[in-house]
Amino acid sequence: MNYVQTVLENLKKQNPNEPEFHQAATEILSTIAPVVEKHPEYEAAGLLERFVEPERVIMFRVPWVDDSGRVRVNKGYRVQFNSAIGPYKGGLRFHPSVNLSIIKFLGLEQILKNSLTGLPIGGGKGGADFDPKGKSDREVMAFCQSFMTELYRHIGADTDVPAGDVGVGGREIGYLFGQYKRIRDEHVGVLTGRGISYGGSLARKEATGYGLVYITEEALNACGDSFKGKTVIISGSGNVAIYACEKAQSLGAKVVAMYDSDGYVYDPEGIRLDIIKEIKEVKRGRIKEYAAKVKSAKYSDGCKGIWTIPCDIALPCAIQNEIDAESANALVKNGVKCVAEGANMPSTLEAIDIFQKSGVIFLPAKAANAGGVATSALEMAQSSGRLFWTFEEVDKKLKSIMINIYHNIDSAANEYGCKGNYVLGANIAGFLKVAEAMMAHGVV
Repeated sequence: MNYVQTVLENLKKQNPNEPEFHQAATEILSTIAPVVEKHPEYEAAGLLERFVEPERVIMFRVPWVDDSGRVRVNKGYRVQFNSAIGPYKGGLRFHPSVNLSIIKFLGLEQILKNSLTGLPIGGGKGGADFDPKGKSDREVMAFCQSFMTELYRHIGADTDVPAGDVGVGGREIGYLFGQYKRIRDEHVGVLTGRGISYGGSLARKEATGYGLVYITEEALNACGDSFKGKTVIISGSGNVAIYACEKAQSLGAKVVAMYDSDGYVYDPEGIRLDIIKEIKEVKRGRIKEYAAKVKSAKYSDGCKGIWTIPCDIALPCAIQNEIDAESANALVKNGVKCVAEGANMPSTLEAIDIFQKSGVIFLPAKAANAGGVATSALEMAQSSGRLFWTFEEVDKKLKSIMINIYHNIDSAANEYGCKGNYVLGANIAGFLKVAEAMMAHGVV
């Protein structure tokens, strides 16, 4: 058994019952094997063992009181995975599915994603099994304040800088930041995704969705193609999905379907984004309301059927493992040309294999959805310098970062004899920078 296989087998034994973490580690380690073979000094330094083991795992209870006066308790997590190239950076996810396995898989992916941006940020992730859906603003505030009352001990502007993720938007970031400021009595860039009025960055809300489209457009351009005239399916209807839809439409694409956790809407005339924004951003409503407002739209319960709709480009922007082998086969059968991941690990390993064997352009999440964390790092830079950049300045920097990511992962894939394999390219390009830093630091 070679070094990579040994590390992977030991990881699975030492971390049982963590399937999402195993999945992420398998995908990453299997693709960086050619790099490890070229660098025997990595094995001598135990680099892979240290790379897949978080530097710190923090787990805590989060007690809070709901509107009926009942005491509730949730589990909170922060995994500080790797700080070799900069302070820990990664979002907080509030969702009932959150557990240690999911936070560890997200944190491991975050190391490479952050490295790919070219910015000095390490990898981390956190969250809780709390569901903001259906809660009042007061209940969300009570939870966020309790969560931060524990988390504040472990984060800082130069130590660990969380941001938002699934279930954590501007409202939640505001409550979390307010509690940190109250406890620590300091106004610093300890969270990103903050409101513009208290230190946030323009274009942060749009960044992940815009960045997803920028890198996808660059990959299409490399093949002599573009978004113009293409039919697009986008899963989800949160920030990433909404702004991916906005940017894709601006480039001439027709987005025909979106979904939330209840079901999906299909509008062959093209999604009317103003209505989606009103439902999801203003009313915090459900996407089925779209079909009641738009005659050309049809609503279907459940989410999986969205992948049976014929399209040229699919942008999964919802949750991990939403595209399985069956859905991947349906997309390929219906002529999909490109799949770019806006969510974290939305495609199973089997689905990825199907896309790659079918010649579909496949852009993995750690490259394709890096726009959010890249702009978070730009927000950190503005906070540190007490600066405020225009929307156009931030958007220009974001586009440049995403274009550079594409070319870096393409070059890495070509260098290792796997042209067009952007999973391998992303993992290798991200890993090499982190490995170099870890070797420079010695055994720490």
